[in-house]
Amino acid sequence: MKKTSISDIAKHLKVAKSTVSFIINGKAKEHRISSDLEKYVLDYVNKIGYRPHHLAQSLATGRSNSIGLIVENIADSFFGTIAVEIEQKARDSGYRIVYSSTLGDTKVANSAIDFFRQTQVDGYIIAPPAGVEEQVESLIGEGIPVVIFDRKLNGIDADYVGTNNMEITKTACEHFVEQGFKNIAFITLESEQSQMAERLSGYQKTMRIKNLQEWVFKVPYLENRDGYHQLIKKYLHENEGVDAVFFATNYLCVNGLQAIRELGKSIPEDLGVIVFDENDLFRLYTPGITSIEQPLDELSATIIDTLLKKISQKSPNTTPVTTVKASKLIIRDSSKKKA
Repeated sequence: MKKTSISDIAKHLKVAKSTVSFIINGKAKEHRISSDLEKYVLDYVNKIGYRPHHLAQSLATGRSNSIGLIVENIADSFFGTIAVEIEQKARDSGYRIVYSSTLGDTKVANSAIDFFRQTQVDGYIIAPPAGVEEQVESLIGEGIPVVIFDRKLNGIDADYVGTNNMEITKTACEHFVEQGFKNIAFITLESEQSQMAERLSGYQKTMRIKNLQEWVFKVPYLENRDGYHQLIKKYLHENEGVDAVFFATNYLCVNGLQAIRELGKSIPEDLGVIVFDENDLFRLYTPGITSIEQPLDELSATIIDTLLKKISQKSPNTTPVTTVKASKLIIRDSSKKKA
């Protein structure tokens, strides 16, 4: 069956198409349409169960009641948890969330932004890969609400929500040193993203202050994360002097634990372990893995609240606000050196 259109409704009611459109899109008063005519049209619309096409409605109203969310990997425990909480609060405020995972690919991110432009989302929440600066700057320049989270974009003035990556990494490294570990390796990604750079900086600063050697191993970003454990295994095998490992992400740690087991090493007797970002596995693992827990509830609430506030403002191009939430170190047995 042919879907009913605004033209069909207008023809049936013998009312101008533009009038029907204004009424359906809540602009009757704005265009001085009488309440009787408004009721006449809406009664018929409800009777036939007409629902306006989403894109057509957004073109007519300038609003789509949708938000574009662009993250690195929606399957990741960090991004997945944040996405669910953002979606719930957005739904409570009358908005739907449209997702896209970039897997760190700039082309994918730019393509997602282009698609969201076409569907006229009302705002963007982005954990950006490098290379999307021009697109994001264009959005902001057009007055479209944008909130950046987790990692910053160099040279872009946008509202940002993140955590104290450098400070909490220093705290974790100091804990290692206090426990008596002296050859602490930092295993991270080959990445220029700000959050990764901040974590590395926190490690390096602590090593310098404590007059300890730096052991930094950067692995390339892999779409198939199962490949990380072989790279980590090779590094640990070739660097027997390392007595502790700080993993810069939870998925590197998961693969690192596999590598450590395959090397026949014990935690913490042979290697102390700390990981950035909590995961249920680390709480259940034996021994428990010391981790840095990011405040996901606070991050999610701040991200969506910041965007909804910008959407509601007549002029969203206000002075950008940077919000940094504090993570905490959860100490478990993996980082406690045994005598």
